[in-house]
Amino acid sequence: MRAARTALVLLSSLFLCRSSAAQAPAAHLPDTLAGRCAGAYLEAFNGEDEAALRTFFETCMVKDFPSRRPLKDAVAMTLGIRAQTGRLSLERVSTSSETLLGLLLKSEKDGWVELTFRLSTAEPGRFEGILFDEAELPGSGEARPETLSALPGAVSALLKSRWETGEFSGVVLAAVGDRVVVHECAGLADRSFAVPVTRDTKFNLGSINKLFTRIAVAQLAEKGRLSLDDTVGKILPDYPNPEVAAQVTVRHLLDFTSGMGDFFGEKFDAIPKDRLRDNRDYLSLFAADPLQFEPGTSRRYSNAGYVVLGLIVEKVSGKSYYDYIRENIYGPAGMTDTDSFEADVPVANLAEGYTRNWGGSEHAGEPPRSNIYSRPARGSSAGGGYSTAPDLFRFAGALKAGRLLGPDFTRWVLGGPEPGRPESGPGGQEPPSLVVAGGAPGIHAFLAMEGDLVVVSLANLDPPSAGNVGRKVLNWLRNVEGSSGDPVRPAGEGPKGIPPPGAGAR
Repeated sequence: MRAARTALVLLSSLFLCRSSAAQAPAAHLPDTLAGRCAGAYLEAFNGEDEAALRTFFETCMVKDFPSRRPLKDAVAMTLGIRAQTGRLSLERVSTSSETLLGLLLKSEKDGWVELTFRLSTAEPGRFEGILFDEAELPGSGEARPETLSALPGAVSALLKSRWETGEFSGVVLAAVGDRVVVHECAGLADRSFAVPVTRDTKFNLGSINKLFTRIAVAQLAEKGRLSLDDTVGKILPDYPNPEVAAQVTVRHLLDFTSGMGDFFGEKFDAIPKDRLRDNRDYLSLFAADPLQFEPGTSRRYSNAGYVVLGLIVEKVSGKSYYDYIRENIYGPAGMTDTDSFEADVPVANLAEGYTRNWGGSEHAGEPPRSNIYSRPARGSSAGGGYSTAPDLFRFAGALKAGRLLGPDFTRWVLGGPEPGRPESGPGGQEPPSLVVAGGAPGIHAFLAMEGDLVVVSLANLDPPSAGNVGRKVLNWLRNVEGSSGDPVRPAGEGPKGIPPPGAGAR
């Protein structure tokens, strides 16, 4: 059986492994020092309270914890998890012993989470570590497959069930190395004409495009054409916000520490979406906004920052962002069905998005509507491009094989330290691990690369549709017997003729 590892977040070295815990009926935290510390952590986590999180790490973790990981990094990583899960509410205590305190929590965004605190025996009342992982939906009745050969049938049944309950419409691909072991789909790509989802339907990726932008910047840095210490103003001397131009660096933009905010909001809602076809078109939505905090002093998710990174890629490369990504990422990876398609240009086999969020509120229980009025005419370097499950599988293979970046920058993209700055990261993960997702009304995409495992889940419904399914399939894949044994298909042979990663060139 494959040892399980955390697949909840992109940055994950403080939070390791998967817990296996007996369930207990308690619906409240134990009245112990560990229980009170766990309560303080959840309160700070849900409140996104940086000061309270820092106090937790100082007082509730073992005393040498700061020497293992700078407190600012631990706080930043925690807030990164919070951005993906939303608020967490206690369902029950699953484990309570001298060495473990396990909690089953309901996430407001992505289903169920198992949070385990590992208690120190040398320092009573303090924690050695904190473990995050996805959890099975209580009482779901969705049986975990025991063998690799049973996995396709289990995933097919899962998708059929989720489609019938309105929770999923899309495609899932899972692979071990270069062996595609699952490739299943369910639902409708276009409800107006009853067009079914196929294995190679193109789906909107949401923020997964940020990973391509990050790789583009890494390529240019690797070639010496820019430095991560360069300011926005050095590269874009005409950038319209002097404060951002002078203070914000490329590194700040990449790591969400720039102090820049979002472009979603009243201005985005008001602008005719056909005017948003290029990265520069988004500037009017945020360029005049002041910084929310001093660059480098905090971390907050920023779509605006990644739009600026797209402009930097254009300036340094001398190409449009879209052409650069096609030529330097999609092409080398063999991603022939991936691009930032324009909404008013007909594209074959492209899924329309459907949402239950409109008019400023959620309409649970009502039939979903098209998301045509909430998405721009063309995506940006912050998100909104399209791809297929097979293309994302090819991308994962190309990245891990070093066809997009050299070894040092590949490790950095997969969660390791920045090249030349070993103190900047956890030293990488062995095997390398990366989980990214993107979501918006009628859009959800999930991509996990964990060692030799790859899981892709794409849906044309609201979050957490693809994420819930993708995390479950990844959890199944980690634990089935035979995931390191004989392949379900010969190496390189995928269902419906999917070639091995990088077999094609754009």
